[in-house]
Amino acid sequence: MPAILCTCGERLSYGEIPSPNEWHLISDVDFDNFSGQVNAEEVYMATKGALRCPKCDRIWIFWDGFQRAPTEYTPASSGSP
Repeated sequence: MPAILCTCGERLSYGEIPSPNEWHLISDVDFDNFSGQVNAEEVYMATKGALRCPKCDRIWIFWDGFQRAPTEYTPASSGSP
């Protein structure tokens, strides 16, 4: 099963269907290309895969597909300003 190791040490699997760690992102522009009744598979193919770490909330986005390394995004520390 495919997985990546998060910076925090958590193993993020994404081969399970449905996967609790996997999210799908679509830009507003790409979303607007769909209207009326749509084919769910076509919408799915227009998305970018992302993984969210349940331990540290980092987001890993596969901008160039799952065959290329994802980009890591770290949440800002929470707290009152």
